[in-house]
Amino acid sequence: MEHWKNEGYEMLVNAILSLKNGEEVALFLEDLMTRKEIDDAAQRMLVAKLLSEKVVYSKIAEKTGASTATISRVNRSYQYGAGGYRTVLERIEKNNEEENK
Repeated sequence: MEHWKNEGYEMLVNAILSLKNGEEVALFLEDLMTRKEIDDAAQRMLVAKLLSEKVVYSKIAEKTGASTATISRVNRSYQYGAGGYRTVLERIEKNNEEENK
């Protein structure tokens, strides 16, 4: 990941950190990414969630419309990547549990 660390990368990280709520994040994503890029990222998040729940590839493909290549790529990142998917999924689950109390 070191090769990504440049001025633009640092600006992107700092921009995300500066956002205060979901509405600000949504507005930033709309400006930053195309609708297709947002849809693809959202699909990958859902695939990661389903993988974390041990759902089989065929059911994930059926539910999300993701190709098996995409599911495999997300699984590789989920299992062996930097831990980003696991971190955000754990935090989302924790926040949902706290909201439901």
